[in-house]
Amino acid sequence: MRVPVLSKQGLPLMPTKPSRARRWLKQGKARIVHNDLGIFQIQLTKYADDATQAIVVGVDPGKMYTGIGVQSAKFTLWLAHLQLPFKTVKDRMEQRAMMRRGRRGRRINRKVEFSKRAHRQKRFDNRRFCKVPPSIRANRDLEWRVLDELTLIFPFENVVYEVVKAQGSKGFSPVMVGQLWQLNRLKSAFEDVREVQGWETAQIRTQLGIEKQKHSKGDAIPATHAVDGVALACSVFIKYGIIDRHSMGWKGEVTITSAPFAVIRRPPISRRQLHLMVPAKGGVRRKYGGTVTRHGFRKGDYVEATQGAKTYRGWVSGDTEKQVSVSDASWKRLRQFSAKKVRLVRRSTALIVLPTRRLVNLLASNQ
Repeated sequence: MRVPVLSKQGLPLMPTKPSRARRWLKQGKARIVHNDLGIFQIQLTKYADDATQAIVVGVDPGKMYTGIGVQSAKFTLWLAHLQLPFKTVKDRMEQRAMMRRGRRGRRINRKVEFSKRAHRQKRFDNRRFCKVPPSIRANRDLEWRVLDELTLIFPFENVVYEVVKAQGSKGFSPVMVGQLWQLNRLKSAFEDVREVQGWETAQIRTQLGIEKQKHSKGDAIPATHAVDGVALACSVFIKYGIIDRHSMGWKGEVTITSAPFAVIRRPPISRRQLHLMVPAKGGVRRKYGGTVTRHGFRKGDYVEATQGAKTYRGWVSGDTEKQVSVSDASWKRLRQFSAKKVRLVRRSTALIVLPTRRLVNLLASNQ
């Protein structure tokens, strides 16, 4: 395990040993800083050497889940399993379209002839711009959000991105949609962005001796998707090629070690709806959606709430006139608490991060 380090100016340096980090904290040479990914990190209070080594981030994008791995030549630094908002955004876009059709249907007076009805003419051709679908864009935006935060923690400039090429009768894959758009965005932000195909990732994974769980891909464990992120990152340090005049093999060296693992998702907060699906009586619609509550909290804030002798920790998911709803990481409501017994721990970062308490070893047989 390695602890990320920031310079006195806030620039990321090479991670250090936990024992050295503890010694620096005890001697007053460093202080603890927080980040949105829940990674333990320190910042030096004095000048230090700013020399860095190669650190690579591997991204294995998917439709429902994405795996990310941060790797150096000697250490595995961090692993992540991203639960993408594809299905949530897709369902909400379908609901929005249905609500729009209902509003337009109620606006039109069908008692008059068709030529005199209040049909609004189209203002522009909305099929010209080749936009990325909202569900796909939300997936790629979550990956971008995590990568952007990683730039403040680790000194890396290399990103390895797995590309998908559907063959045979498939012809279409949601992962392929927006793939080029995401690659162009990455290339504008990082110096070196490499593309690796899926079969190459499998070969690297086999060479490293790490196994992937190919069933139950929704399991939030490193063996489902994070292993591919590490394998992609390792492709910078090892490659298959000519060893001598008579043979070919793997060249280079990289070490897989135990590393922290986190499960990350986006809080499924509903957007503010000005028009509900069913009109309210009297023309007054109740408030629905949005991030603001009546008690000074925002939806997505991490809070500590007490009820009797029990203390709960979770995320604000709603409110009533006198109570605040607190939910767990799966966004299932724990219970409602009096607003006076809810204490703010951390403001919303638009991320729900569940770091594991123990290090994971990708080479272990039980992963």
